[in-house]
Amino acid sequence: MRAPTSLLPLRLVDVSFDAGTKRIVDRVSLVLEAGPRTMILGPNGAGKSVLMRLCHGLLRPTAGHIEWATPERSGERRRQAMVFQRPVMLRRSALANVEYALKVAGVPWDEREPRARNALESVGLSDLANRGARVLSGGEQQRLALARAWALRPEVLFLDEPTASLDPGASAEVERTIETIHAAGTKIVMITHNLGQARRLGDEILFLNEGRLVERAPADRFFNRPASAETEAFLKGELPWT
Repeated sequence: MRAPTSLLPLRLVDVSFDAGTKRIVDRVSLVLEAGPRTMILGPNGAGKSVLMRLCHGLLRPTAGHIEWATPERSGERRRQAMVFQRPVMLRRSALANVEYALKVAGVPWDEREPRARNALESVGLSDLANRGARVLSGGEQQRLALARAWALRPEVLFLDEPTASLDPGASAEVERTIETIHAAGTKIVMITHNLGQARRLGDEILFLNEGRLVERAPADRFFNRPASAETEAFLKGELPWT
C-alpha cells in the first residue's frame, strides 16, 4: 500500500462563485497550510459558508481554480471531512452512525467498530455509544458529528459554525473536542460568529466581506491591530453579524 501524501497546502487562485447574477465569492486567492487553526469571520452575506464549500469540493468555482498539493487518485478517498451547524443524524445508535461513515469511506468491516468506539471515547461519548443518535442533546449530537468525521482520520476538518445553536456548556465541550482533534494533527478550518471563540481557538483569521478576502492575519494582530477600516468596523459591531 502506498503511504498517503499530504493534501496540504490547499491553493485558491482568483476563485469566484456566482449564484445567478449575484457574486457570492469574489476573486479570492489564498493558501491554506498545515498546522495553524484557521478561523473564518465576516458579516452576514460575506460568503463564508460558500467559500468553505468550495474548499471542501461541495461547490465548483464559477471562475478561478482550487488545487490540493496531492492530485486525487482514482478510487482513493480524499482525507478531508466537514461538520455542519446542524448535522444530520441517522436513525440508529451513536456507534452505528460512526460505523456507517466508515463503511461509506471503504474502511474494512473488522476495523469499523474499534475505530468508531475510539472516536466516541475521544469526544467523551463512550457511555452513549448504544443510545439512539436522534435522542441525544444538541451538544452531544455535535460531538457525535465530530467523532464521525474524526473517525475518518482527516488531514483537514472543515467546521461550519459547529456551536452556533448550542448553550455555553455544550459549546465548551465542543471546543474541547476541536482542541483535541487539532492536537492530534488535523488541520482545522472553521467558521464562527463568536469573536471570543475565534480568539480562543484561532491561530489565524480570514476576514471576508461582500465575498472578498479583506484581511488575513495572525489572531492576535487581527484583533489588536486591524489592518483595514472594514475589519475595524466589524470588530466594533458596525457590520451585521451572520
